[in-house]
Amino acid sequence: MSLDNFQLQGRTALVTGCNKGLGQGMAIALAQAGADIVGINSSAPDQTREIVTSLGRRFLDLRANLAETSGLEDLVEQSLALTGKIDILVNNAGTIRRTDAIDFSEKDWDDVMNLNLKNVFFLSQAVARQFIRQGGGGKIINIASMLSFQGGIRVPSYTASKSGILGMTRALANEWATRGINVNAIAPGYMATDNTAALQADPDRNAAILARIPANRWGLPDDMAGPVVFLASSASNYVHGHTLTVDGGWLAR
Repeated sequence: MSLDNFQLQGRTALVTGCNKGLGQGMAIALAQAGADIVGINSSAPDQTREIVTSLGRRFLDLRANLAETSGLEDLVEQSLALTGKIDILVNNAGTIRRTDAIDFSEKDWDDVMNLNLKNVFFLSQAVARQFIRQGGGGKIINIASMLSFQGGIRVPSYTASKSGILGMTRALANEWATRGINVNAIAPGYMATDNTAALQADPDRNAAILARIPANRWGLPDDMAGPVVFLASSASNYVHGHTLTVDGGWLAR
């Protein structure tokens, strides 16, 4: 084993939802390891593109409503314009709705499930087909959650979707491992992003969360760098169907 196993020069990574937060952090980490980046976002990823290109890597900016499955094959075809191939897919785009389960609406259920789970399956399917056409396999990295393992409160559709990600990661790994396709996931803990801004700003909730985290701090996008590069690189070639927790020890408590 050498550090060369973690290098991504000559590879192309497709990353959804990389305009900010964890997605941006992972896209930058992959570029730092040598990968060119295709970003699929609903809004302009200007800062991400600027940082990736400053590293000497190429960046292709694609826009899509990833809550809809129509057009996913077209997105894969457009992605090929960057380098003619795709080697890595990071399914990061997601959303959350917070409402008591007794009052949870069908729209909030569908909005979360469509983006967080349904789209992840069908984009993975489209990219896996491209991997097979190319030959040589590829890497698919899904973004799970602590709520892939726990129930949570007031987020029933988010919990269902992230529990589904854990199971789907295993199911796809079972089918595609023989084709050289690694399907794994990363489950972030409490991360300091826009999605958790309200929790961070609430003194009582913030204190309760920190008291439960052995590392005694919120996670940062940089904390996703090592895990995503590992799972995207040849260093993880014999890792299939695994969900790697990056949680400061939350689940160990």
